[in-house]
Amino acid sequence: MAPNTPLLDKIASPSDTRNLSRDELKTLADELRQETIDAVSVTGGHLGAGLGVVELTVALHHIFNTPDDRLIWDVGHQAYPHKIMTGRRDRMDTLRQGGGLSGFTKRSESEYDPFGAAHSSTSISAGLGMAVARDLKGENRNIVCVIGDGAMSAGMAYEAMNNAGAQRTRLIIILNDNDMSISRPVGAMSAYLARVVSSSAYQTLRNFAKQLAQKMPLFVEDKARRAEEYAKGMWMGGTLFEELGLYYVGPIDGHNLDHLLPVLTNVRDADIDRPVLVHVVTKKGKGYAPAENSADKYHGVVKFDVITGAQKKSQSNAPQYTKVFAESLIAEAEIDPKIVAITAAMPSGTGLDLFAKQFPKRSFDVGIAEQHAVTFAAGLATEGMKPFAVIYSTFLQRAYDQVIHDVAIQGLPVRFALDRAGLVGADGATHAGSFDTTYLATLPGFVVMAPSDELELRHMVATCAAIDDRPSALRYPRGEGVGIELPPKGIPLEIGKGRIVREGTRIAILSYGTRLAEALKAADELNARGLSTTVADARFCKPLDEDLIRRLAKNHEVFITIEEGAVGGFASHVMQFMAREGMFDRGCKFRPMILPDIFIDHDTQQKQYDVAGLNAQHIVATALTALGGAAAIVGFRA
Repeated sequence: MAPNTPLLDKIASPSDTRNLSRDELKTLADELRQETIDAVSVTGGHLGAGLGVVELTVALHHIFNTPDDRLIWDVGHQAYPHKIMTGRRDRMDTLRQGGGLSGFTKRSESEYDPFGAAHSSTSISAGLGMAVARDLKGENRNIVCVIGDGAMSAGMAYEAMNNAGAQRTRLIIILNDNDMSISRPVGAMSAYLARVVSSSAYQTLRNFAKQLAQKMPLFVEDKARRAEEYAKGMWMGGTLFEELGLYYVGPIDGHNLDHLLPVLTNVRDADIDRPVLVHVVTKKGKGYAPAENSADKYHGVVKFDVITGAQKKSQSNAPQYTKVFAESLIAEAEIDPKIVAITAAMPSGTGLDLFAKQFPKRSFDVGIAEQHAVTFAAGLATEGMKPFAVIYSTFLQRAYDQVIHDVAIQGLPVRFALDRAGLVGADGATHAGSFDTTYLATLPGFVVMAPSDELELRHMVATCAAIDDRPSALRYPRGEGVGIELPPKGIPLEIGKGRIVREGTRIAILSYGTRLAEALKAADELNARGLSTTVADARFCKPLDEDLIRRLAKNHEVFITIEEGAVGGFASHVMQFMAREGMFDRGCKFRPMILPDIFIDHDTQQKQYDVAGLNAQHIVATALTALGGAAAIVGFRA
């Protein structure tokens, strides 16, 4: 049953909130929270973060003149209430579905999304850029960045605040403190102090005192400045931000509109000559008991029952690749005390929460700090430990310089386990692991591998654990394996050696990664057409199995490679080797199948691979076209 939302029903855009009374805004927040819960229960998605900023969302859109005033949500997964309030309410049932709304902010989706964000800690940098552009153009608008405390663990946020403080450009930063213990108890006194220091009266007095102090000897001016900062730090905990050059206000209760509205009004209207940081304390999952009581505050959910909170898990006997990796790493760590694991704020997403339960002293969550994670792992490796840096493929992109400079050049045996490799479904292009093979296999000395199923993943974890003289990486996708029975522990593979899965004579398909199942389906179709087909599993992109490539190219009329990655990856390495060996001189009909040169929007993984042209029917079509052009495809079952 849809929630009863008579006031929200009247809100077509944020401008409709600006004549509402404070009591009406409180009612609107209650209705918005219920609408958010109802919407996500139907589609799944991120829930807890959005529930934590409902009152803040209402207050920001009420106080600021969006979209002319720019409102930037860091990460964007907390922006579902924002989407509902900004003209997208009738499309919330399409959230994270093909052709529907993104699960994050997206510039092409709405003028109320001035900056797209699905990775964290970008908001202050982007906001500062907008603020400087505003000043250069002589415009007059507010720039407001909402950043969660978790995102403050990334160095980029501090780099941006340091630059903003030095730039002394007018910018408003809302620190949404919902997890980290960086705030003092929030109550009437702190709310009162926040109103005082953000008020025009305080600013006038402060500016007068500053001017007076400047006429005094230098040591008097310096002591006056330090006294004010100390006093504010004692009462409100903002000394760190003040040292970075920001004007600190807070902490205030982010669920209390009686506190939020006057402070945001003061900040909007104040004549403050530098960036302002408003410290707002909220609670993830606020207002929905199942989310409040959940360990991860219902950070990401599938469809669920609103009354009970029970999530509707899909029924499958096949294990998730993430869980297989975690269990495989645990099995290795049980016999090797040197194995340690590092994650960058994604313990449950990478399965390392399971590892941490078994080995709490050997598991390290470093926060949203991938650069630090990589170099931290490198440091561990120098002392003989066996670090596994377990990071989403797209998140490791942030630490590429560290991978090169701190790991590859020094030849340190850091093991990179890249979750979410390939297309990822509802999270879309921002989380699709399209580039890791390309950006890792180009590095000298790296071993780069990809399992074709969960059994191969178990063996590759054992392989990484055994490699102790150079860096290595393995990639595996989001989602389920194929249901193969697994041994308790993996067996290390021979480095750089693939395997023949099915023998044939005319067409060869060499798969790198989990497209192997589709390659086998394609082989069935081709064999039914009388086209004998070999299917091979490359296992390694680097080093290549050169003997296997020679055999496939020499003994087959058509040679196809397939991978879940962008140009420059596995196929490029194969082609480079074949060209160097002169194989193309002998007329080999080679066809690489890779991700297309586009960013693929959110949809089901099956449909995304259809868009990419990497499913069984596309392999068949590629083989038939190579054999005889369009005429060969007559009767092809697409």
